This record gives sequence, C-alpha cells and structure tokens, in this order.
Amino acid sequence: MSHVKNSIVTGGVSGIGLEIVNSLKTRGDNVFVFDIFDADSDQVKNLINKKINYFQVDISNISLIENGFKSVFKIIDSCENKNLDLLVNNAGITRDGLVIRLKESDWDTVLNINLKGSFFCAQQAIKKMIKQNQSYIINISSIVGITGNIGQANYAASKAGVIALTKSIAAEYGSRNILVNAIAPGFIETGLTEKLPQDVKSNILHRISLKRFGKTCDIANLILFLSSGDADYITGQVIGVDGGLF
Repeated sequence: MSHVKNSIVTGGVSGIGLEIVNSLKTRGDNVFVFDIFDADSDQVKNLINKKINYFQVDISNISLIENGFKSVFKIIDSCENKNLDLLVNNAGITRDGLVIRLKESDWDTVLNINLKGSFFCAQQAIKKMIKQNQSYIINISSIVGITGNIGQANYAASKAGVIALTKSIAAEYGSRNILVNAIAPGFIETGLTEKLPQDVKSNILHRISLKRFGKTCDIANLILFLSSGDADYITGQVIGVDGGLF
C-alpha cells in the first residue's frame, strides 16, 4: 500500500493553485499551503476546514521561506511518512506595463516572487529530498516564458528564468531521484481571464487551436500524473498546456 504523500504548494489559496491543492487532497496527500492571505480570511478558513495545513509565507522573503519549511518539516517528522514528496512552486504575480514605463519596483516584485521565491523554496525542499529515495519538484512557468509577450517583459523574464531553473535543478539532482519539471500554461480560465475585454478574449481564442481557454484542472491533472510514479522517466522538461496556442 502506497504511503500518504506530503506535498507543499505555494500560492495555493486561489486560482490554479487552489485547484492543485484540492486535487492533491483528493488523492489523499497531506497538503501544506504557503500564501500571503491572513489566516482569518475566508479563503484560508475554507482550506483549514478541509484539513489542509496553511502557513502565511511571503516567498519573496528568504527568512519567511526558511521558517515556513521548518514548520512543515516539524509536522512531517511526526508523521508515518517523514518525507517531503512534492513541492509545487505555483505562486506568481504580474505587474504589467510597456518596457519604457516599467518601474524598478515592478521588475523587482515580479522577479522576487516568481523566480527568487521558486529558487529558495526549491533549495529548502532539496535539503530534505536529497536524503530520500524519490521526490518531485514541479514549477509553474508560463507560455509567456517561452514566447515573450508585449507589456510583460518582467513576467516573461521571470517565467523564462523558472524554465532555466527547472532544467538546472533537474540536471543537478537527477542522480538523487529528484524529478524536476516545469508546466507552461497558456490561457487558463481564472478570475484574471474573466476580466479581459471581449475583443481581447476573441483575439486570444483565434490563436488557440482548440478555440477555448484551458481549465485549472488541466494543470492539476498533469501535476497528479507527474508526481504519481507513472512518470518517473520524465525530468528536466517543460510541458505546455496551452490548447495549441500559436
């Protein structure tokens, strides 16, 4: 009988992250969520009611990351399965604007959360994973990290960095059976896409072969597969989930 997996998801309170958290919980995982929401917010209370462990962690802050992982490891060490099986680096932020209008704070905020945060979360996870037989790190990048995008130079750079980070860690720790992959979502139905003007939506849909936006479960289902044991010869890859965006 397989053991209960211990999984950490950053940015797991809303959107794609919440779908990932719910899917992992349904699988039977012991799930730990890092996010910036206050513990008394309705979103966090909903997680806690589902017996999901929540820690308020700003992943742009290395000290808070370290404290968050220490708290998780303390709980894991009291469990039958004392391994950290999965880290999903999902937390991300946008601060869009044309290059000539981007402020230093727009650049720093996006890079600090999307790239720096992903690196230091992976670093903390690897310290425990390196002592285990098998573990997984899945980084959420973006199709924009491959193609670039007007008005998103900072975001695109951060997500391209996540791809390079993924390949580097995969190469560095493959011998320790730490499998590291990146997912590059296209346009997924979330609160952000709902706010897009209709003409913008129509233009995007015209460029998608399947003529529809993706669903958050499309990302979550791929994570379930990559961390299931059925994908254990897949590492260092960037998997697009974009409906055939061109």
